[in-house]
Amino acid sequence: MPLNKKLNKFGTFIRELRLKKGIGQRYLAEKIGIAASYLNDIEKNKRAAPKINIINKLSTVLETDKNYLHDLAGFSKKGVAPDISEYIESNPKIISLIRSIRENNLSDIQIDNLEKSLNLNNNKALIIAAGLGSRLKKHTENLPKCMLDFGGKTLLQRQLDAYKKNSITDISVIRGYKKEKIKYKGLKYFENTDYKNNNILNSIFYAEDFLNGNIIISYSDILFDSTVVKRLLKSNHDISVVVDIDWRGYYVGRKDHPISEAENVIFNSNNEVEKIGKINTGNQEVHGEFIGMIKLSNRGTEIFKEHFHRLKKIYWNKPFQRAKIFQKAYLTDFIQELVDIGIKVHCVIIESGWKEIDTVEDYKKALVGFKKKFTKN
Repeated sequence: MPLNKKLNKFGTFIRELRLKKGIGQRYLAEKIGIAASYLNDIEKNKRAAPKINIINKLSTVLETDKNYLHDLAGFSKKGVAPDISEYIESNPKIISLIRSIRENNLSDIQIDNLEKSLNLNNNKALIIAAGLGSRLKKHTENLPKCMLDFGGKTLLQRQLDAYKKNSITDISVIRGYKKEKIKYKGLKYFENTDYKNNNILNSIFYAEDFLNGNIIISYSDILFDSTVVKRLLKSNHDISVVVDIDWRGYYVGRKDHPISEAENVIFNSNNEVEKIGKINTGNQEVHGEFIGMIKLSNRGTEIFKEHFHRLKKIYWNKPFQRAKIFQKAYLTDFIQELVDIGIKVHCVIIESGWKEIDTVEDYKKALVGFKKKFTKN
């Protein structure tokens, strides 16, 4: 985002954005943890831009690009963005890289390509694998469902393969039920110690320390092609969900998991979510199905964490969206709440390329399709 010359003062930009969003000065000050008088001085440009942690909080509450705020803070001080100056001070070796860029006289296009290359290799994945998988009956009596076999590899291994084909190797797994069965080397593990009493949303936050940077979060019971991950990685939005628009055919003859249980999506002409979750498909036109995969940018993770903790304080042990209590909320309940308060959630559109393994019927059907597709290779 280029710096706006008309709003090249940090305080002016903050005030204009706050007013545009209809947020009171006292409310904003309270949310970011400073005195209202201090915020007032900042907005009137009587004080220099605040410290990094305050800038980060402003970015989250005002839903604006954090890097842009840091750049604007540096511009206001006629210096380098504060987050960058702090990083250089703590990592002096970075100076040699900057010097190499200068000495090699890299063009803007070359610098852009370098940045894209670095970001491409800076993605990570979090797999939610804590659930009981009780609908798979005897198949999960002694195994988490992500450990079911598909042609000599477990479902989890198939997921890892799809991620690694897209150069994603920093992968964490949230374990719970039969956690000792999931023990692959090279993965980071987080433990959901209360998996019997919570659901996907709360399970994610057992790995909160991993929630930063560019991250894909996925359910552990989906079998997906590497092309699905590839398409998702192309999205540059803060919050992106994968939506299959060729979804109805999969429910033909699917008795144990009827269409009424699908996590459907209605989106607008900009491919932004309007409704998500178990929508009544008979009363509304549904555009697609959420497959259980979401991508967050660094700012997206900050938005997620900020609103999760806000909502947890309000709704713990209380009804939340379609969940009876907040602890039992699905990820789609949380996404719907974000949409309801005006946060944009982008849809990455696919047409098939995945399967959900939720019931015995799903597993047997997927095995048949899997053998047809993969045993020929």
